[in-house]
Amino acid sequence: MIATRHGARRFPLVLIRPSHYDDDGYVIQWFRSAIPSNTLAVMYGLAQDCRERRVLGEDVEIVVTVYDETNTRLRLDRIVRQMQSGPGLVAFVGVQSNQFPRVMDMARPLRAAGVAVCMGGFHISGCVAMLPEPTPELKVAMALGISLFAGEAEGRFEQVLRDASNGQLQSLYNYLPDPPALAAVPLPILPANRVRRTSGNLTSFDAGRGCPFECSFCTIINVHGRRPRTRSADDVEQIVRANLRQGINRFFITDDNFTRNPAWESIFDRLIALREQEKLNLKFVLQVDTNCHRVPRFIEKAGRAGVARVFVGMESIAAENLKAVNKRQNRISEYREMLLAWKRARVMVFVGYILGFPGDTPESVARDIEIVQRELPVDLMEFHCLTPLPGSADHQRLYTTGAYLDPDLNKFDLEHVVMAHPTLTTAQWEKVYRDAWSAYYTEEHMERLLRRAAATGINPSNLVMMLMWFYNCFALEKLDPLQGGYLRRRRRRERRPGMPMESRWRFYSEWVRKLVGDHGKLVRLLWRLNRVRRSLKVDPEARAYTDEALAGFGKSEPSCRRDRAE
Repeated sequence: MIATRHGARRFPLVLIRPSHYDDDGYVIQWFRSAIPSNTLAVMYGLAQDCRERRVLGEDVEIVVTVYDETNTRLRLDRIVRQMQSGPGLVAFVGVQSNQFPRVMDMARPLRAAGVAVCMGGFHISGCVAMLPEPTPELKVAMALGISLFAGEAEGRFEQVLRDASNGQLQSLYNYLPDPPALAAVPLPILPANRVRRTSGNLTSFDAGRGCPFECSFCTIINVHGRRPRTRSADDVEQIVRANLRQGINRFFITDDNFTRNPAWESIFDRLIALREQEKLNLKFVLQVDTNCHRVPRFIEKAGRAGVARVFVGMESIAAENLKAVNKRQNRISEYREMLLAWKRARVMVFVGYILGFPGDTPESVARDIEIVQRELPVDLMEFHCLTPLPGSADHQRLYTTGAYLDPDLNKFDLEHVVMAHPTLTTAQWEKVYRDAWSAYYTEEHMERLLRRAAATGINPSNLVMMLMWFYNCFALEKLDPLQGGYLRRRRRRERRPGMPMESRWRFYSEWVRKLVGDHGKLVRLLWRLNRVRRSLKVDPEARAYTDEALAGFGKSEPSCRRDRAE
């Protein structure tokens, strides 16, 4: 909360990044969540800029409050009281399709109390970008007086604030046809007290937007466009230094594909200078494509810039699957070369893997996972169901032809089956998804991953913590790790409308049973993995370990040296 000047009129602005419901109807919320919201950081930066420029007049003080529901309980009654003094706005930011039902459940009581509400994000932008008219749920929202925002907010948000201040919010703001440049715009930032609610004290920012490829399941290319736009190295340095002043030095750069950011090298060079000349302790997580190793100096400079983890959209090791979703840029024959290049830079590699392609069968998926385990030096795999997200070409095709799509948007989270498959039933597809997690994250393979980490110069302790995170999410919480965190929160009285409130005895006894049982399983796994880690620490031959996946690792020495304690 920001104090107002004496005598100034207050305009309360509440920015909310929503969560969504689990299968039992409880909001997915943690004591510490895993992934910070870039959209929340962007909107907070824009809101602070509007406040400082006094866009509502010299006598109006914009008072900004920011919430991330994945790690913070929202008290709607308190928000309503904030709005009683005069005009204000509650803005739900970065709303994804799976979050839309939760947002509507919060927006209804706010609107009933006369509070001005706006929402933006990929669900609204994707539907507006790809469909001829608003979908039924968007029409319901507009009928309730909820203002919808499609597109990006740089240079536009102040108009929304002025309209809210004047009681004249539009039903739909559509800025999709005119994406803004990212030069000389307010920079994304989150206050430290919000960042510290994430595991690892991690914040996020986007260095660029847009992707040149044409994957049919992707929403990025239809919302942010296929022409990459970028922030400058100066901008990135300002973002980093602003966070360092708050005591934050871990960053997730959220570009869908940083490899295709035209300014990648100048940004890396600036980060390298900060680390090597000023000795700043900076660490980064990136998303890249499978051809990143073909870009000269990219991986070598990523390692020197402090990149500790990368996420690669591998999606499949079957050529026919990649062809089915127009992901022709992936060269399966070069996966190993790309992964080994990251290993030489001592970077941990996550890969995304999609299940439910037309040719997938339980047998083919099981076979392919075995091949990945044996032949590719992947650290962590994140499995997704092929999902036609609103805003993608897949969704546009199915929606406009009247094909089956699950009516519950809460399920559009990449973990649930929401469309028909040519050969698999919904139950079979769901079992394939569950079995994939169990097949990859066996205790035997997790031990193998630790041996590979020690052999390639990655700190096994870091990998232990990542394996624990993934295991907790998929095995115990039945959630994708990107929705994960530490110490799940549930509240008996806060359940999805239409689902009954559980009795106190049933709710709390189940909560205690699960808490104790889950932590018992985690302690057992941690003991076993730490036993392997400790043995590797004292094993003089640990660096000599090799297997089929690491074949060829020693052919080229690492081009950058990094402290293993990193």
